[in-house]
Amino acid sequence: MKTYSRLHEKLTKGKFVVTGECGPPRGANKDVIDKKIRLLRGFVDAVNVTDNQTAIVRMSSIAASAHLVAAGLEPVMQMVVRDRNRIAIQSDIMGAYSLGIKNILCLSGDHQKFGSQPDAMNVFDIDSVNLIRTVKDMRDSGKDMSGFDLDVAPKMFIGAAANPFADPFEYRVIRLAKKIDAGADFIQTQCIYNMDRFKEWIRRANNEGLTDKVYILGGITPLKSAGMARYMNNKVAGMDVPESIIKRMDGVDKKSRADEGIKICLETIEELKETNGVHGVHIMAIEWEEVVGQIVEQAGLK
Repeated sequence: MKTYSRLHEKLTKGKFVVTGECGPPRGANKDVIDKKIRLLRGFVDAVNVTDNQTAIVRMSSIAASAHLVAAGLEPVMQMVVRDRNRIAIQSDIMGAYSLGIKNILCLSGDHQKFGSQPDAMNVFDIDSVNLIRTVKDMRDSGKDMSGFDLDVAPKMFIGAAANPFADPFEYRVIRLAKKIDAGADFIQTQCIYNMDRFKEWIRRANNEGLTDKVYILGGITPLKSAGMARYMNNKVAGMDVPESIIKRMDGVDKKSRADEGIKICLETIEELKETNGVHGVHIMAIEWEEVVGQIVEQAGLK
């Protein structure tokens, strides 16, 4: 079977993979990227590089991904449709591939009104599902959206996001099917705290035969505090942190809450390892990359 990247190859061999995350800096300081590389190296199979996450202006995901390639790490370059029309999208896909970037995660992007440039004009020339389809068509047909032959097609491993916790719940598996039909090869989910709801989502995906068509990586974010748990539950759209988790974080000494958050992560990973249809975990330790190695080692994933 042809594989497009090292991440793809490991998944085809049945490895339970681990991906991490690297948020580029709010500036041109490469040292920020280098520090995160040092913290993640040896613990993850690939590293997501976010694309102006939360609509805040940052170093481009393409440039930051190129720094990872140069350091020997495999990036998953995130691309949002918020900021690009179809000309820029295709140009950036080809440019990224020419720099050695072999994985892409196709996203809509957070609305600009929540970010550092609320008056910026959004683009949304195509949506995230059509972005998936665009990458697949360029890869498989060797042509751009206008039908022009590409001298070298961008042979990328294509990812998409899924949120099992957004409403309406009944639409979640339908949305997953649309992304798979468009060409998604792998899926990374929203952070999992409500395991019962996640398991119902994956059960429905299994029943529809979707997990035979795509690799699913469960999202993991370690909680630092009870306040963080409450904020994520109340302020972050599509996030579901059960009251039992919040009470558990509240129930330990403040100095121990970060350790408790890591313990919850490890318990979640253990459940995911035993869940049919789950092929790995995506650890989103937001500006807390130093705990990724600890989580990976304690979970027995290294």
